[in-house]
Amino acid sequence: METLIELAKKMPKTELHLHIEGTFEPEQMFAIAQRNQVELKYSTVEALKAAYQFTNLQDFLDLYYQGMSVLLHEVDFYDLTMAYLEKVHSENVVHVEIFFDPQGHLSRGVRFDVQIQGIYNALQDAETKWGMTSKLIMSFLRHLSEESAFETLELAKPYLAWIDGVGLDSSEAGHPPEKFLRVFEACKKLGLKVTAHAGEEGPPDYVWQAIEQIGVDRIDHGNRALEDGKLIDEIKQRGLTLTVCPLSNLKLCVVSDMQDHPIKNMLTLGLNATVNSDDPAYFGGYMNDNYAALIHGTGINKAELFQLAKNGINGSWMAESKKAQHLTHLQTLFA
Repeated sequence: METLIELAKKMPKTELHLHIEGTFEPEQMFAIAQRNQVELKYSTVEALKAAYQFTNLQDFLDLYYQGMSVLLHEVDFYDLTMAYLEKVHSENVVHVEIFFDPQGHLSRGVRFDVQIQGIYNALQDAETKWGMTSKLIMSFLRHLSEESAFETLELAKPYLAWIDGVGLDSSEAGHPPEKFLRVFEACKKLGLKVTAHAGEEGPPDYVWQAIEQIGVDRIDHGNRALEDGKLIDEIKQRGLTLTVCPLSNLKLCVVSDMQDHPIKNMLTLGLNATVNSDDPAYFGGYMNDNYAALIHGTGINKAELFQLAKNGINGSWMAESKKAQHLTHLQTLFA
């Protein structure tokens, strides 16, 4: 088991499901709050750390939006992104595809250009420093209206050269993908890739909608797709990748125990499941922690570990030449 964990640490990894606002470690949140003279509910870093031990989704969201509130300037978005990139670079993550939630910042009066310039500059610097490649995904908040999503898309248009895809996140229940049908059509016409959170807390029908109505290139989470045999076949036939988040699923009670996590079953069924950290500062760990949790909890073997890493490379939106390079490295490591 320890040998597998060491192998998981060394292997080249991709992260395809990561909310940059969910990488806010307590120390950094506190430091940026002080720098920007934003008052948090917590008087010390220790009190803030204690709040990270939440027990339900609403407590997490309250903390998540409080963290957002300290991000005011371009340098804040840069520092947040660079801290995450430094962390995952140390874990042999070679390519990241990160979400950002512009509406969560626009509603606080933080301009779109301020957000994206900070994030994009950090991604560029990571490529210059370490050769780490990246894609940027603008996510629409599904609890808001489609009209709000359209307004956000309009603000994004001057920066489309920096944006590779669009996503759909926030509270899933009661907000089906079909609610955003027209805005996703507009995004596709602009040449953007499309993905959506579906089948985490929402029913298999939401995954069907994401596939058939939205026409997604990828499915974020997708756990509940396993409840529908025809849906499994459809996902396989289309060759869609599932961006699965083990520790997130555990923390948000999508699974009650890591032993019950469906990722092994996904692989057995021939689905392109991948490992990702979602909101690692809040959910108990980054990429290596997620792999370690799977090795300890589900007992994935060496072949399955290899398949998960391979799926992550193949399921990414990076250049084919880069994929080939990382696959060769992966195969050499496992030989």
